[in-house]
Amino acid sequence: MQSHSDILRQIPKVDLILSLLPETFFEQLDDSIIKEAIAQILDQLRYDIINDHVKEVVVNEVILDIIETLNAMTTHSLKKVINASGIVLHTNLGRAVISEQTLVHLCDTMSGYTTLEYDVFEGRRGSRYEHVEALLCRHTGAEAAIVVNNNAAAVLLVLNTFAREKEVILSRGEMVEIGGSFRIPEVMKMSGCQLIEIGTTNKTHLRDYTSAITEKTGLLLKVHTSNYKVVGFTHSVSREEIHQLSLQHSIPFYEDLGSGSFVKIKHLEEEPTVSECISSGVDIVSFSGDKLLGGNQSGIIVGKKKYIDQLKKNQMLRALRIDKLSLVVLEDLLISYLNTENAIEINPTLNMLSLTQDEIFEKVTKFVKVAQNVLQDLEIRYVIEPIQSQIGGGALPTSELPSYGLFISGNFNPNQIQAKLRLNPVPIVCKIESDALVFDFRTIFEKDYDTLAKGLISSFRSI
Repeated sequence: MQSHSDILRQIPKVDLILSLLPETFFEQLDDSIIKEAIAQILDQLRYDIINDHVKEVVVNEVILDIIETLNAMTTHSLKKVINASGIVLHTNLGRAVISEQTLVHLCDTMSGYTTLEYDVFEGRRGSRYEHVEALLCRHTGAEAAIVVNNNAAAVLLVLNTFAREKEVILSRGEMVEIGGSFRIPEVMKMSGCQLIEIGTTNKTHLRDYTSAITEKTGLLLKVHTSNYKVVGFTHSVSREEIHQLSLQHSIPFYEDLGSGSFVKIKHLEEEPTVSECISSGVDIVSFSGDKLLGGNQSGIIVGKKKYIDQLKKNQMLRALRIDKLSLVVLEDLLISYLNTENAIEINPTLNMLSLTQDEIFEKVTKFVKVAQNVLQDLEIRYVIEPIQSQIGGGALPTSELPSYGLFISGNFNPNQIQAKLRLNPVPIVCKIESDALVFDFRTIFEKDYDTLAKGLISSFRSI
C-alpha cells in the first residue's frame, strides 16, 4: 500500500499540465486565471489524498478536471433556450421574445456611439426619453411619457413623487403580490407612503374611496389584478368613477396596469389597453414593456404632462432610468406598432398569442416530418394531442389558449430525460403529463426544429 507521500509525488507539475491544455484556453483566459484554477484543483487533490479519498493519481483525470473547470469559466450561462412549456411569457425564460428585425437594428445601432442624449439638430445635450415619448403618446393617447428600468421601478417612482409622507388609497382587492415577493404594500413603505386600505377583498364601493380621502391623501391608486381574478359576489369601482372623484378633490389618479398592451389580441378575454385606461380618465398609467407589449424589460409611464414633468424632476429617476440597449429595442418596438398587422406578424410574442389551434397543429406535424427518422430511431412512442397553453408573465390568469403538443412516452424515466434535455448546449424546457414528455408547439419556433431534434437524440442516448 502506497503512503501519502508516494501518492502526493504522483501529482503532475504545473508546467506539465500547462503543456497539455488546449491552446484555446490561453487565448480566452489570462495565464494567472489558468494557474489559479490549476492550483485549486491540485490543492483539493492533496486534501483528498491526505484524507484517504484518493489512492492513486491518474494524470489524464487531473487534466480532464482542470479542462472542465476552465470550460465552465468560458461558457456562457445566460443562453438561448427552446421553450416547449407552452407558457408564452415565461418569466424565468425572459418573458417576451425580441424580434429578429429589432435585434438587427440593435446590433447596428450599438456597434458604435449613439445619439442617446444628443440633439443632432441643436448640437447639444438632449434627453434619452425623447426617442420614445412621442411614439408612446401616439399609441396611448397620453400627453407625455417616461420610461424606467421596469414596472416595479415605475411604481416606486410614482409613489415617491406624489405621495411621499402622504396617504395612498387602495382597495383591499387590489393589494397584489407578483413574482419575487414584490408586494404593493411593501413598496409603499419604501416609497415613504402610508397605505390606506379600503373595502374588502371582493367588494369595494365608491363611498369607500370618498370616506377615506383626507387632507393627507396624495394619490388614488388602482392596481390591475393581472395575475389573479376575483369572481362571484364582487363589486369594484370603475376608472371613470375614480376619475370624477379625483377631479373633485384635485388628487392624482394612478393605475399600475402591470401587463399593458396597445392592441386587442384575438382569442383572448378582454384586457384593458393602455389607451382605454387613459381615455377613462386615469392621470398616470404604468406598465411593463416585456409582457403583452412584446418588448424588452422596461417600466413605461404615460399620462398627463404636468404629472410626467414632476416625475422627470425626481432625483430618484437617475437611479431607475432605462439603459441605452433597452431604449434602442423599445424604440424599434414602438415603431413596429405604427402598423398593427405588421406588428402582430413580426413580434414573436403577439404572433404566438394569436396562433390558432389549427396553425399549431400544422407546426407539430411539420416537426414530426422533419424529425421522423430521429423519432423512429429512438424507439419511443409519440402522438400529437390537443393541450392548453398559458399566457404567463402574470397576465390574464384565467385564460388558456387551445394548442397542440407532441407527447413522447416509452420505456424511460421522463424526469431523467427532462433533466437531460435541460443540459443540452441549447437547453430544452418541456412539461411532463401522465408520464409523458410534452412539447407545446405554440412556443417552439420552426427555426429551432433541427436543434430540438438533435437535443432529443443526445438526451435519450446519454442514458
